[in-house]
Amino acid sequence: MSKASNYFNSVKAELSKVIFPIKEQIRTAYISVFIVVTVIAIFLALIDGAMSLGLSMILG
Repeated sequence: MSKASNYFNSVKAELSKVIFPIKEQIRTAYISVFIVVTVIAIFLALIDGAMSLGLSMILG
């Protein structure tokens, strides 16, 4: 029983050291991820369209 109690006390101590992000930091990270994913998706769509057009011109 002592080991379990010691474990949970150390978990509680470590959890108190964690710095959780505030709402503004979460929002900023979300917007950044959304912008990067959107830019990559547009880039891949353009590459896909160019390759499709190129292959259709080559193959007739």
